[in-house]
Amino acid sequence: MTNTNTYTEPTPELRRRAIPAGEARVAVMKRTYDATVEDVWSACTDPERLARWYVPVTGDLRVGGTFEQKNMGTGEIVACEAPSHLRLSLGGGADEIELWLREVGDGMTELEIQHATTISEHEIGGQMYDAILCMGGGYYPRLYALDLHLRGALPEGWDPAAFHEVDAMRPAIDRGMADMQALLDADAQG
Repeated sequence: MTNTNTYTEPTPELRRRAIPAGEARVAVMKRTYDATVEDVWSACTDPERLARWYVPVTGDLRVGGTFEQKNMGTGEIVACEAPSHLRLSLGGGADEIELWLREVGDGMTELEIQHATTISEHEIGGQMYDAILCMGGGYYPRLYALDLHLRGALPEGWDPAAFHEVDAMRPAIDRGMADMQALLDADAQG
């Protein structure tokens, strides 16, 4: 657990790559944490810790095993090289998430999330949104919650499945969606 209270927004990129389901757009977010690689890895892979800041995750948590994320569907663990790389397949292969962890200084860790999707849109509250746009609104507040978790500052009673209902998280959701929209706009310009 760290004792700093600094937080910086993720650094986003939009890439493309092939995944088993086809050509995918890839939202990439990098964020540096004042925590060791081992601590960040544990927070991202230990079901008890995931339930605290991300969502509850249950299942067969080993390579080849399947898992379920509360309110977010099922997936399969495709590859795992602790404590530096995790690759997951979601939605029957329509999405692929990779986590890359790197030590970037004394006790500092860069977490890079690559979320590849072959899905163009998601429905939220009866409205259709670009899938990449939705990733900003989902990941930014979760990466902030991870920061709070690593610092021991996540509020008691925090419900990671309901972060979107917390007024204090609205700015992170809005910033994430704005950053993703900017990437989509730049991508459309070619």
